[in-house]
Amino acid sequence: MIKIEFYSGINGLCGFEAQGHSMSAENGEDIICAFVSSACLMAANTVTEIIGLDADAQSEDGYLKLMILENAAPAQDILKGLRLHLTELERDYPQNIKVIHRRCNNA
Repeated sequence: MIKIEFYSGINGLCGFEAQGHSMSAENGEDIICAFVSSACLMAANTVTEIIGLDADAQSEDGYLKLMILENAAPAQDILKGLRLHLTELERDYPQNIKVIHRRCNNA
């Protein structure tokens, strides 16, 4: 199962962490993993490369993390859009995707 944790603080969302595999198909043919990976990478790249926010971004097979290290206000629409998108995917694929909401450690 893919678990995506969204972290929020006093001023809104401050990051997310996605890990796992949906196990819905063979490696390379799993469209659910492709949906989630593509959406998360687009959000992370938009926050760091287009908006230009300083963030802790990590990526490896089955894992992607983005924690914004400064004022996350400019990224709120991106992060809220990602959360909405993945929540809708969770509704369609409840056996494969779980969206979790947590507070940031510093909030």
